[in-house]
Amino acid sequence: MPATHDQNGGGKMPKKKTKSALTPRVYFDHDLENYYTQVELPGVKKQDVELSVSEQSFCVRGSREDIDLIAFYYLAHPVNEDKAKAKYESGLLDVTIPLKKPLKGKKISIE
Repeated sequence: MPATHDQNGGGKMPKKKTKSALTPRVYFDHDLENYYTQVELPGVKKQDVELSVSEQSFCVRGSREDIDLIAFYYLAHPVNEDKAKAKYESGLLDVTIPLKKPLKGKKISIE
């Protein structure tokens, strides 16, 4: 196994094989009650997908033998993470995350 010098210039350390990490393609949409997210994880098996949702964030990781696909996003509106639903099929992760409160606002006409 090839070896390299450690940071202190002392003994030899085995060269560690590391995987590259990339950001997958992520699509966000929403309506007045939910966020809808689709994450492209090509070649990743369902058992190698991790998803976590908190009140203000969304994090996904998909691992393949050669690469890790990692994405982390802050959400503009608080969500009800306990009611989030996810489905994984053919390399696409579809996630629906309900908002804590439906969005309200006044529609502004554009001149």
